[in-house]
Amino acid sequence: MTYPSPRGARGQTSARAYASIGLETKVLSATPEQLITMLFDGALAAVAKAQLYMQNGDIQGRGTAISKAIDIVDSGLKASIDMEAGGELARNLAATYDLIIRNLLQANLGADAEKLQLAQRLLSDIGDAWRTAAESSKASSPA
Repeated sequence: MTYPSPRGARGQTSARAYASIGLETKVLSATPEQLITMLFDGALAAVAKAQLYMQNGDIQGRGTAISKAIDIVDSGLKASIDMEAGGELARNLAATYDLIIRNLLQANLGADAEKLQLAQRLLSDIGDAWRTAAESSKASSPA
C-alpha cells in the first residue's frame, strides 16, 4: 500500500512536525558541548536568513531572523557562561556576545549589511574556536 505524499500547507506542516521531533530528539540526547554547538549553528543560520531577507528587502523577515539570532546569543550562549568559574575569559566572552547583539540590533535598525556581516564573523570565529576546543577535549578524555 502506498500513501500519497502530502502537498501544500498540510505537507509543510508535516515536514515541520518531523523536523521539530528530530530537533527535540537531538537536543535531548546531546551533551552540553553539543548543545552549545547547536546554539552557534542556530544563531548562524538565523543571521544567514537575515542576510537573505535584507538582500530581498524583506523588512519583517529580516527583523524576525535577527530577533531569533539575538535571542539565541543572549538567552542561550551568553546565559550559559559560568561567570564565577570563567574569570576574565568569561567576562571577555560575555562582552563579545554583547558586541554581537549590538551589531545585530544596529544591522536591523539601519538595514546595515556590514553590521550583520560583522556579527556573523564574530559568531563564526567563536563557534569555530568552541568546536575545536570541544573536539580536543573529547579526544583527550578517556572513553
